[in-house]
Amino acid sequence: MNILSPLRVFLFMVCSFSIGWSQEVSETKNATIFSGSVGFTNNGFSIIPTFSLNSPAFVTNLSIRKNKFSFEPDLRLVPNAEKGGLIWWLRYRLVDGDKFGFRIGTHPAFTLIRETVSQNNTTKEITELLRFVAFEAVPSYQINKKLGVSAMYLQGNALQIHGPQLTRVLFLNTNITDIGISKNIFFNIFPSIYFLYTDGYRGDYLTVTGALNHKNLPFSLQSTINQTFKSNIPGNNNFMWNVTLNYNFSRSYKRVK
Repeated sequence: MNILSPLRVFLFMVCSFSIGWSQEVSETKNATIFSGSVGFTNNGFSIIPTFSLNSPAFVTNLSIRKNKFSFEPDLRLVPNAEKGGLIWWLRYRLVDGDKFGFRIGTHPAFTLIRETVSQNNTTKEITELLRFVAFEAVPSYQINKKLGVSAMYLQGNALQIHGPQLTRVLFLNTNITDIGISKNIFFNIFPSIYFLYTDGYRGDYLTVTGALNHKNLPFSLQSTINQTFKSNIPGNNNFMWNVTLNYNFSRSYKRVK
């Protein structure tokens, strides 16, 4: 499948949501919201799930938001910090209505990989830092309180001449939230298909994340699977999964005059 086909779907959604912009009025709030999660997983997935650390990892997602701007670090590191990813998102919500949303964002990213080098007739493994800059565009539509859809176009460009140079990916997402299991326990599920292009290689995938939550506890149990439909990307794994235990928090701060 040519990536232009799903890209046309994405552009159609952007145009549709832009029309909806004039119909939605979002309420401006002056509070600064600090939220996020800190967790540990048996297998650290990248923001693009097919790229995995293949190791247990600490996972941290933070957000500092005021009005339509937010700063959102996304950090994944193995326990000895020899592998991982550090992403520093800056995001702006062009449309922030009850139904329609449209977000843009950019980030510098730093990826830690293990590399084998030869020196003085000996070989050793070192940790190498790769640098990238990326941008995203994300239209979304909330169908009702429990069901929403969105699309995400993400493009990353390398800042060094070796390693991956250009990565483009299109996600088509569904969010199904607050599924009641019992009085206090609820379940969220986030299925997504995505189309990945990197340096001339292609891959099409299904990823599904499910999270079990308790209304009175800050902890959640989350699992993600990633299934390959078709891929010629070197080193691709046909199926991957992980389980993550998260501690979640959210605080709101407002200046008192």
